[in-house]
Amino acid sequence: MKKILGALACALLVACGGGGGASLDGLVAEKKGRVPGPGACGVEDAFVVTAAAGVRLSQPSTLTREAAATLNNWLAREAIPAFGRRGGGLVAIQVPSHYACRTRNSRPGAKLSEHAKGRAIDISAFILADGTRVSVLDGWNGADSRVLRRLHASACGPFGTVLGPNSDVHHRDHFHFDIARHRSGAYCR
Repeated sequence: MKKILGALACALLVACGGGGGASLDGLVAEKKGRVPGPGACGVEDAFVVTAAAGVRLSQPSTLTREAAATLNNWLAREAIPAFGRRGGGLVAIQVPSHYACRTRNSRPGAKLSEHAKGRAIDISAFILADGTRVSVLDGWNGADSRVLRRLHASACGPFGTVLGPNSDVHHRDHFHFDIARHRSGAYCR
């Protein structure tokens, strides 16, 4: 059934012009369309993603087609191979935040976050088949430092902004990935 849903989601995304030829195998998403928000918030072409590259998201996440495809491809090309067969392999990611109408770091008067446009997702942990939880907070300077730093570095480029524990206090316990494009290239800290 999961494979059928993945193929259906893939067909929905490709039919809408998404993916740019990238593989969308394992993406399970339901087209939501326009998600209105107050002010400049909202998502024009939203999908509710429940799995990407066969990896379950801890909560359904509202993302643009491009953000969903980028997450799917990064998980398939980088995250799944980074864990390999350890603990039976990667089966889920802990998602503390996706679409939310808010400013950067929820600061009054700050610019809108990419979360407010459905162009960002936060990941706080990677869950393996045997139940092992590889937490960004606990692992960044611990036993899982090597794999977490590899994952952080590998996201830089596919995603336009990559923030983690070394960026600031707001990101000490999770990775922030968004698809914003910057004139000087990807912004990764």
